[in-house]
Order: sequence, then structure tokens, then C-alpha cells
Amino acid sequence: MSFDTFMFVLTSGVLLGGLYALLATGLAVVWTTLQVFNFAHGTFVALGAYIAWQVAQTTTGALGYLFATAISMIAMFGIGFALHFILIKPFEKTNNVVLLAVITTLAGATIIENAILLGWGPRDKQITPPITGVIEVFGANINLFDLVILGVSLLALAALAVFLKISRIGRSMRAVAQNREAAELMGLNVSMLFAVTLGLAAAAAALAGIFVGSLRFMAPTFGNDPLMKALVVVILGGVARFSSPIYAAFVVGIAEAFSTFFLGLYWTPAVLFAMMIAVLLVKPEGLFGHRSKTL
Repeated sequence: MSFDTFMFVLTSGVLLGGLYALLATGLAVVWTTLQVFNFAHGTFVALGAYIAWQVAQTTTGALGYLFATAISMIAMFGIGFALHFILIKPFEKTNNVVLLAVITTLAGATIIENAILLGWGPRDKQITPPITGVIEVFGANINLFDLVILGVSLLALAALAVFLKISRIGRSMRAVAQNREAAELMGLNVSMLFAVTLGLAAAAAALAGIFVGSLRFMAPTFGNDPLMKALVVVILGGVARFSSPIYAAFVVGIAEAFSTFFLGLYWTPAVLFAMMIAVLLVKPEGLFGHRSKTL
């Protein structure tokens, strides 16, 4: 492998890592705060991308892309917020809420996926990227829009981290994640905070979906692969800290890029799942996790 090829594969892995970090962080925040796994997260990715595509049909250029992104994220926040009261809240006081949440979020994912199919049809679609061109990075030619995706993803994650650390709602979400019972005794509206958490996760998923939909064709089921990658990242990195899945996302992105180069696309999922299983056997809390958890 030449140095130019090595840098191209490495930079491709880093770019993938930034996108996976955006995908996984929303899933991890819900997992940490609500104590449930949201199987509808993949369909949030798809629905956000389709909403942006629909808005982008009436606008053109970079401003149109930004407008479509903003509308999609706002809409998905509202959808995620509302779905908490439909899918999770009715069962949050029951003893088997985790199992019921698995069933309800799977049902929600199926309904959303079929709604996309009915609303937009089965034909593939793609969001037109607002920026074209190539830039040379350490001898490797990288699409300029890929660098924009990496930068925006990191800025969005930084904004979410600041929101969780500084804002009153963010601090309340962190309190609920650490000890729900104590948060309720302090007078926090836990159910409303759960809804905000799911809304933020849906908005982050929408942004990731827009980026994915700008890179490849979209279909009603195209959220399944992002959900799988987000699951691998979250399990690999752990959910002990906000930064844990972010670090793991870059590990997964670089591992995927090199395994695709050396082994081919067919074997890459097997490599990622082998990494995940190995981490579960050796360090169940994740590579960057510890026994206690917090946002």
C-alpha cells in the first residue's frame, strides 16, 4: 500500500467516523436516559432524509439545502417528542418496560417505514449535495462535501454536549440519566425530559440521514444499515460518558475503511461484528466505558 493510498483510506475512515458518531450519539443518549433501546432510530434517519428531500424539491442551491435541513430537523424533533407519549410513556411504570419498549419501538419503526413507502413510493431518491469539488488532503483527493459533513457533524455533537452541560434542560436530562427516582423527588418532570431526549435523538438522526441521503440513494428501508452501525458503535464504545460512542465511531469508521480495502465490502460487516463480540467478551461496558454511567 502506497502512502497516498493509506492516507486516502485513513481519511475515508475518519469521515465515516464523524457520520457514525452523529448516528450513534442520539441512540446512546436515549439508551442512557430512558434505559431502553430505540429500534425506531433507523427509521428516524430515513424519515428525516425524505422530509429534507421533499423540501429540497422546492428550493435550489446551498440555501435551499440548509432550509431543507432545518425543516427536517425541526419536524423530526416534534415527531420524536410526540412518539415518546405514544410508544414509551404508557408503559414506563410497568416492571417489563424494557421488553415493551422493544416491541413498541419495533412497531413504530414498521409503521414509519411503511408510511415512507406509501408517501414517497419505492423508487430510489437522492438529495443533491450543495457543494461539489475535490480537495487534496495529505496526498489523497477527498470530496469537499465529505469534509463539510465531518465538520458539521462535529459541530452538532459539540453543540449537543454544551446543551447537556450548560442548559437547565440538559442538566435535568443528565440528572434523570444518573438517578431517575432522585430526579422525580426533586420535582423534575421526568416524562417531559424523556420526550425532549427522544426529540433530540430524532433531530440528530435526521441530520445524519440527510448526509447519508446526499451521498447515496435513499429507499424506505435505508435506515436499517445506519441503525446497525449505530448499534455496533454504542456497544463497542459504551454509554458511560457522552464522548464514549464518539470515540468508538472513529474506531469503527477507520476499521470499516481498512477492512473494505483489504477484505472487500462483503466481509466488512463480519469484521465489525467480530470486533463488537470481542469487546463484549473482554470489556462488556465498552472500550471507553466504565461501570457507572452519565451523560
